[in-house]
Parts: sequence; C-alpha cells; structure tokens
Amino acid sequence: MEHVVIGMDPHKLSVTIEVVDHQENLLGSGRFTTDKAGYAAMRKYAKTWPERVWAVEGSNGTGRPLAQRLLEDGERVVDVPAKLAARVRLFDTGHNRKTDARDAHSVAVVAVRTKTLRVLRVDGELEALRMLCDRREALTRRRVQTVDRLQALLAELLPGQAKRDITTGQAKTMLASVRPRDIAGKTRRRIAAEELAELIAVEAKIKKATAELKTIVLARGSRLMDIHGVGPVVAARILADVGDVNRFADRNRFASWTGTAPLDASSGEQNRHRLSRAGNRRANHMIHVAAISQIRLDTDGRAYYRCKRAEGKKSLEAIRCLKRRVSDAIYRQLVEDAEVAVGREVGTGPGGQCGASQESSAADSHPLIDTSDRPLPGPATQTLRPTG
Repeated sequence: MEHVVIGMDPHKLSVTIEVVDHQENLLGSGRFTTDKAGYAAMRKYAKTWPERVWAVEGSNGTGRPLAQRLLEDGERVVDVPAKLAARVRLFDTGHNRKTDARDAHSVAVVAVRTKTLRVLRVDGELEALRMLCDRREALTRRRVQTVDRLQALLAELLPGQAKRDITTGQAKTMLASVRPRDIAGKTRRRIAAEELAELIAVEAKIKKATAELKTIVLARGSRLMDIHGVGPVVAARILADVGDVNRFADRNRFASWTGTAPLDASSGEQNRHRLSRAGNRRANHMIHVAAISQIRLDTDGRAYYRCKRAEGKKSLEAIRCLKRRVSDAIYRQLVEDAEVAVGREVGTGPGGQCGASQESSAADSHPLIDTSDRPLPGPATQTLRPTG
C-alpha cells in the first residue's frame, strides 16, 4: 500500500494541501476551508490514501488548531519548520515565487526528505498549561495598562504625590484622601475608583492563574522550580514551549533554541561574544527573569555574576554568561525529569537509556535555530540549586 505525505499550508480560514509520494511525485492537491464542513471534506479527500502522514508547517502558530484537530482524530502528524520549507522553495524552480500551493508542496518535500521531524502527539495537560501561560501574560499586560491609567488619574487628583510602583492599598489610601467638589474632579475620581476596582480584579485573576500553573507543573513531576529564580510562571512557560526535551540533541542545541548561545562578535585582536537575539524569545525572557532574580538574591548565581564582572566583563556580558548557565541548568533538569517520567511509566530502555522517543507535543519551532551552538568555557556545574 502506497505511503504518502500530505503537505499543508494552514491559514486561519483556509488550508492548502498537496499529496506526494516518496519519490516526490504529486498525487493530489486541494484547498479547503477550516470550518467544520471544510475540515470534513479535507479528511474525506485524504482517505484515498490510507497510509498517510500529515506535514504541518508551524504547529505552534497558525497551524496549531488544525494539527490538534488531526491528532484528536487519530491522524499521524509531523511538524515542519518554516525555515526548512523556505529552503526548499529557494532551491526549487520557479524563481522562489511564494503561493499557497508552492508552500504546501515545499512542506511535503521537507517531510519526505527529513526523517527526524517531530511526530506530534496529543497532550491535553500541556495544552492547558500553554493556554494558562498565554492567559496570564495577557492579564499581566492588562494590569500594566490599568496601573498606567490609574497613576495618570491620581497624578491629576493629587499633584506631586504620584508613586512609581503603586499598590492597590496605596491607591485606596490616596483616593480616600481626596474629595473634589467640581464636576471634572468628581468624574476623575470616579473613573480612578473604577480603574482601581479593575486592578484589584485583574490581580486576583493573575494570582489564581499562577496557582493553577504551579499545580500543573507539580502534577507533571517537574522539578524546575528547584532552580533559583525559576518560579511557577517561568517553569510553566518553559514546559509549555519545550514540550519534549528529547528533541534537543544536547545542551548546546537547547541554548541555541533559547537564544542563550553566545554569538561571536570578535574583531581583530579582540575576542568577545554578545547576546543572541535569535531563538525562542519567550523562553529567553523567562531565563532572563531567572538570571536577574539570582543576581538580586544571595545565590551562587550572584557569586558567578560577580566573578565574571571581576574578570573584566561588562554587565551585559556577565548576564549573558549567567543566562547560558541557567539555560544549561534548566536543560539538565528537563532531561532528569524526562528520564524519571519514562522510568516511572515504562522502565529503563535498552542499554539503560531512558526517554529515547522521537514523539513530541506540538510545542514550538524546530530546535535547529541558526545561532551559534558554541558553549561557554567549562561545564555548568550544579551550582544553581537552592541549598537545603
């Protein structure tokens, strides 16, 4: 029975597919809507080839809803990085013209030629973690906007008494101390009271979301929060975006994906590196939060940072070194957690190795990011855990 690959170029309202065999011969194509009727029509069309694999471009972006629907219906789905599909288009004929059909064809070709693509699987708990992370980030942005509006109103009600980092308690005290008599002042105070009520409600939702994240992180058996500076929010975002850590060959690949692998910025006799702006920026931000937390507290991370500063490194360079060290510690803990989970479920595999699986939940783009995989000098020893 013929084994085929169905390349998909997904959009919010439509999806274009191309079906190719293992000689890259075109067997079929089509364009379908993403609503219930269009999705059913696409699956009916694909049943012509019982032995099929769906190749989705961007399973963590626009293609995530469609990939999840296919997985829930028992289909086999692999994730194709957009960068690999772009390379196929670049070296194909047709002057690299970009169309939906050509995109779908390039995705299918990548799936045929690449044997190490991530096989996606359903993980409801991880999907819930991802949604909660996104929800909390949206609430955090909303809180910042509410605080800005409240501070602007209080600055007009109480000139010269504005606070930079105002709390709800301080805002209540400030509002209680002012009783304007003119209509403009009364309106301004009423709006400020409404903004304060919204701020209180948003902070309560943030607190609830954080508690939910902590519960799920612990339920998954993760010990990421054992690392200094890694709280529920950082751990949840790392878990949600990483998915299966086994897709990373080593800590250098992981550092490349997180954007903490140093980029060579040497010139002439000067040998130096700088922070990478590539990789997963959300994961990079979480590692930055953990690194700054370690610097602010009395931790081994602060001692490491000060040591780098004493060596003559500038502040950003020292932070870059610490971020790479935190990245290695996170990777090490993720690997340990995965080995424990596999050992608990199926026992140790052949040769004593645990977790050798190519399956991964739909998490993020391919880990082979175009950044330097060059590690920092010396291994990252286990110095970032809290002493106990």
